[in-house]
Amino acid sequence: MIPPEHNARFVWRMEEILDLYEEPYDPNRPVVCFDERPCQLLADVRDPLPMEPAGRPKKKRVDFEYERRGAANVLLAFEPLKGRREIKVTEHRRMPEFAEMMRHLLDDLYPEVERIRLVVDNLNTHSPASFYESFPPEEARRLSKKIEFVYTPKHGSWLNMVEIELCVLVRQCLKRRRIPDIETLSCEAEAWCEERNRLGSSVDWRFTTEDARIKLRKLYPSIDD
Repeated sequence: MIPPEHNARFVWRMEEILDLYEEPYDPNRPVVCFDERPCQLLADVRDPLPMEPAGRPKKKRVDFEYERRGAANVLLAFEPLKGRREIKVTEHRRMPEFAEMMRHLLDDLYPEVERIRLVVDNLNTHSPASFYESFPPEEARRLSKKIEFVYTPKHGSWLNMVEIELCVLVRQCLKRRRIPDIETLSCEAEAWCEERNRLGSSVDWRFTTEDARIKLRKLYPSIDD
């Protein structure tokens, strides 16, 4: 629920992002959406049994007991107009992990661009301050000059297209079976990412500023006298 006094800020941020999504592709200033999600690591206590032979009723072959092995984090960057994504699995979700992911994007994936326009939520790690916490000042300044941060409004993370990709990741990869360790998670996530990139899969985003002004008109502040 969005407090009424925050409506103006919400719609300003929302329209900024929706207009950005409607811009034509600019190879010098690509739009990249970024977010993270935690993933609980669970191991089987007993080895799963093989599936029933064909023609017989399928039965659950995984024991209900499992062993908790902590958690890891999946970092995902997604460029919608190119159907391109980059994924990384880390033990933690701190400023250094975010900063290193951004340096990887800039130096390895987008070395020639003028600037990346990065759509992110308002998590405290998602700012140039992370660069200064992680790198020498010269390097931090170099990175901050090449990223334009575009923040989703509070309670508006659904406006970030990478959220859709993360849902696909969970459905197609992370929910298929228990993942016992960070190495297995990295292998599964990277294989999923590689296949999505090979297929050029993207998001068919159709929600525009005009749609927002009609469907979400209650969020717009009234300026009637």
